[in-house]
Amino acid sequence: MYDLKTTMDGIIRNEVERGWVKGASALLLHKGKELYFNAFGMADEARHIPMKRDTIIHLYSMSKPITAAAVMILAERGEIDLWDPVSKYLPCFAGQKVWSDEKGEIPADREPTLYDLLNMTSGIPYPDGSTEPGRRMEKVVKELVARRERGERVDTQEYMRGIASVPLCYQPGGPWMYGFSADVLGGVVEAVSGRTFGRFLREELFEPLEMPDTGFFVPKEKQGRFAQHYEPAEDGSLIPHQGSHLGEYYGEDVAFESGGAGMVSTLDDYAHFGTMMVSGGAYKGRQILGRKTVDFMTKNRLSAEQKAAYHWDSNSGCGYGCLMRVLEDQGTAGTIGSQGEFGWDGWTGNYVTMDPTEEFVLLYFIQRCGAGTTPAVRRLRMAAYGALKSNTK
Repeated sequence: MYDLKTTMDGIIRNEVERGWVKGASALLLHKGKELYFNAFGMADEARHIPMKRDTIIHLYSMSKPITAAAVMILAERGEIDLWDPVSKYLPCFAGQKVWSDEKGEIPADREPTLYDLLNMTSGIPYPDGSTEPGRRMEKVVKELVARRERGERVDTQEYMRGIASVPLCYQPGGPWMYGFSADVLGGVVEAVSGRTFGRFLREELFEPLEMPDTGFFVPKEKQGRFAQHYEPAEDGSLIPHQGSHLGEYYGEDVAFESGGAGMVSTLDDYAHFGTMMVSGGAYKGRQILGRKTVDFMTKNRLSAEQKAAYHWDSNSGCGYGCLMRVLEDQGTAGTIGSQGEFGWDGWTGNYVTMDPTEEFVLLYFIQRCGAGTTPAVRRLRMAAYGALKSNTK
């Protein structure tokens, strides 16, 4: 039988030694017991900061499951209805148009709902040069980032107005399309709760879940733990990434709290969130989300027609709902993970698997721009699940 630590160490160390990443770390929990942790390489090469357990990383799209949980807290309390139109809470989204390549802007059949946002079927794009709405969104984001860089305070609601000014790519309820839907949900949480999104998350999730290093900025006293993210240069080497392609910014004066890409966290912080999710919404005896709420969040919500556009290799065999992939077919996915396992990844390659059947949480953190789900993740998943055969009692 293989040794889990030796196997996972080898996979992760190889990613660092071959120069694919500067640093990497992973954490595996099973039924509340730690089965694996290790870290390799550098969190910040220029500052000589090694990758450690408490390294703070850019979550990017791994922010999205946390945003979905925040929305469902409001739904449980009866403060929102998932079928409500977005404009009920953010009036700037009233009267949005849909882009037609033949006719230009045309009326929407109906308004996008909160349910559409949770399932990425709202038609709201990300900046993308392949569509007219995507090109317009790129212009909006560049202008908002430039204003912030000039010293203006450009907050979450300002982003909402900018996003709402762009026509939808599709009719609401149409194909799955990755976009600013999660960020809009953050704006909805602000409007409904009367709190900034960051404050809502801190009070309702991060403090109860003991996640002190998770949020939208890194304070000065923690900067020594904040990882640099890197991008590949033309010669294949890794260089520090500069810029803000989705408006993300991590200074203490941050005003746009991006529910889709703006959070930072650590292995242990995110593991606490994952533990709550695989434990029916409970953490250390406290019910954060209802058991049925978590069950609702972790099912596929895409029709066959909607799923036709959901064809990333990393999501083969998976459905989608509440801003997360959900494993449906092991064979198509090429994994021994449990049916119903869920999670997401981030632009810089960080990744989470949450499995309620096994009470299993696997986290892998790297900081390489554009990495997505890497082959190393699939090997780590296989090794981690393979080890459970002696840990099921």
